[in-house]
Amino acid sequence: MRRSRSGRWNWSTGPDMGKERMWPTDQSKGNDEFSFAPRTAGPINLTLSMLTPGEAERLIRENIPLLHREDCPLASAHGRILRADLRADRDLPPFDRVTMDGYALRASALAAGTRTFRVEGVQAAGMVPRTLGAAADACVEIMTGAVLPTGADCVVPYEETTRANPGTTVTLNEAAAKFSAGNAVHRRGGDHRGGEAIVRAGTRLTGREIAVAAACGYAALTVAHSPKIAVVATGDELVEVEADVAPHQIRRSNDHALRASLILAGYPRVERFHVRDVRHEIEHLLWHLLAEYDALLLTGGVSKGKFDFLPDELTRQGVKKVFHGVAQRPGKPFWFGLSARSTPVFALPGNPVSSTTCLHRYVLPALAHASGAAPIQPRLVALAAPVSFPPKLARLLPVKLSSGPGAELLATPDEVNTSGDFAGLVGTDGFVELPAHQTEFPVGTVVVFTPWV
Repeated sequence: MRRSRSGRWNWSTGPDMGKERMWPTDQSKGNDEFSFAPRTAGPINLTLSMLTPGEAERLIRENIPLLHREDCPLASAHGRILRADLRADRDLPPFDRVTMDGYALRASALAAGTRTFRVEGVQAAGMVPRTLGAAADACVEIMTGAVLPTGADCVVPYEETTRANPGTTVTLNEAAAKFSAGNAVHRRGGDHRGGEAIVRAGTRLTGREIAVAAACGYAALTVAHSPKIAVVATGDELVEVEADVAPHQIRRSNDHALRASLILAGYPRVERFHVRDVRHEIEHLLWHLLAEYDALLLTGGVSKGKFDFLPDELTRQGVKKVFHGVAQRPGKPFWFGLSARSTPVFALPGNPVSSTTCLHRYVLPALAHASGAAPIQPRLVALAAPVSFPPKLARLLPVKLSSGPGAELLATPDEVNTSGDFAGLVGTDGFVELPAHQTEFPVGTVVVFTPWV
């Protein structure tokens, strides 16, 4: 980051086009706009020692505020979290719907032995329903999706006819005698009754739910606010991807990886930033991001090094620490807190494997919880190879999945060389969580699996 001639601080964001983002040094900007509902329940939990992964997850869930609700046009609602039940505006199907092409008639006529019927007309899907004539041998030629004619209660498919005189009569074969009332008819309300909740609040909207919403007349849906997220890479050694890189420098990858994962997980409003390990530059950047964004993800500068300024600078900006340090590998220095405006701040370790793992273990579940998403049941897999490691720290171990002989999911450990070996994650499917109180995990041990997005 550098000071421009106009007296403004510049740092690169380049979320889409590699442009520099420029912030004014004037700090008169207010912060009245905020997308998270203020937290009201209970004090912030402080901890003096490292937590287990489960304890860290619990503290995040207890402290992170709920995102506001908003109405979203149906065409843009895919991927969002529904915040109000989606109810049927009428019975589904809304009428007795024919499910096969054929002839609509009275089942009582079949039972009485009638096999030749007079065709009174043709009815296709979308046509106003006809009324079947009073004669026992009356029928209507009918198409799939059409409304069952008034007075008819059975449909005999074309395949069960032996002879048809177009527009006059049709003769059914003897097998048609097996058909009774309701054959090839999907009754009104057979799927759902009007007013019934079809999709519950907390559901992430996919094409399936969007189809239901459209069928029920929802031009807009009530969803969780889509949070505006800042991803900040810290470090003097970092340069942008297209820059000439010196031997002592490395290209930025963390912020690109986190942004991509967030978007794939359903959070598209993500911008990238970079700041050097310089106190006043960090202070200036944090001041603006805390005022403008709904959530902050910081990478690096959070451990105990001489230039790891983030914890102190966050405190100076009024961010209350909930915890710093989780008894896990990778990701031990993970930090979480809330600003005075209840903006959640996740400070992740700078090593790429650590930051990616912490994003999936903590940040994505936290954002889903803040969006009101329904809890997801843990996914269990069995180890395909033994694992052994010293106690004290839980292990978040990358794995590849395969199917066992009984179609069970097996996880083969694929440990990376170091927490900086982000290329080692390529080809893995996610990670398993191995608790710290156990050192030996034989083949077949059932463990919790978290997939990469």
